[in-house]
Amino acid sequence: MKTIASLFIALSLLALTACNTVRGIGQDIGKAGSAIEKSAK
Repeated sequence: MKTIASLFIALSLLALTACNTVRGIGQDIGKAGSAIEKSAK
């Protein structure tokens, strides 16, 4: 559980630093969420 939470936080920080617009943040968070869903299956 801690590993998944740490991964999510790291991906969130990466997403926030990688994009410059609100729309970009939404897209990056969506991609991170998809990646987490795939790893959970």
